[in-house]
This record gives sequence, C-alpha cells and structure tokens, in this order.
Amino acid sequence: MTPLIFLLAAACGGLGAGARYLVDVGVAHLAGTRFPWGVMVINITGSLALGVVVGALPAAAFVVGAGFLGGYTTFSTAMLDSVALWRDGERAASVVNVLGMLAAGVLAAVLGLAIGAALT
Repeated sequence: MTPLIFLLAAACGGLGAGARYLVDVGVAHLAGTRFPWGVMVINITGSLALGVVVGALPAAAFVVGAGFLGGYTTFSTAMLDSVALWRDGERAASVVNVLGMLAAGVLAAVLGLAIGAALT
C-alpha cells in the first residue's frame, strides 16, 4: 500500500463516519429511537454498496471499502444496541436486530455483487 492510498482510505473513513452520523440521525428522526433502525439501515446499505464496489470496481475496493464504507458501517454499535435492547427487556427486538441485520446484510452484499458484475 502506498502512502497516498493510505491517506485516501483514511480521509474516506472520516467521510464515511460523517455519513453514518447523518444517516443515523435522519432515520432516527423519521422512525424514532425505540429500535435502532438507523444502524440497521447503515449496515445493510453499506453491505450493498461494498458488494457493488467489489463487483464493479475491485481496484477501488480498499479505498472505498475499507475507507469510506469501513467508516460508514458499524458492527460494534449494532451489537451494543442489541445488548441494550436485551438488557431493557426487549428480547424479541434484540434477536430481530442481530439476526435481521445479519440476514439482510448478507442478502444485500449478494445483491450488490450481482449489480456490480452487471455494471461491468
């Protein structure tokens, strides 16, 4: 990895983190905060986008994938939200959050790869 690629990935990571914040706040404003819909939307759209990038632009996968989408998506927050739901007695919501995000993320990645392949 060249220093330029490293700097591009780092800068894109910061932009991704900013985008994550904006999406999370926007979704929470629309859907409320009882369930972590924002983080779910972020992780599913990030999975879809990474699939498209890897399928269509593999040369950009590190900068866009590890950089922007690495800053955009957030596994740790998703798991913390699930633990908080469980702790607060929202057991079904906790399980739906974990399993739903996993299933939807995998399907989104597969769809993204198909879209990316179709674009090339």
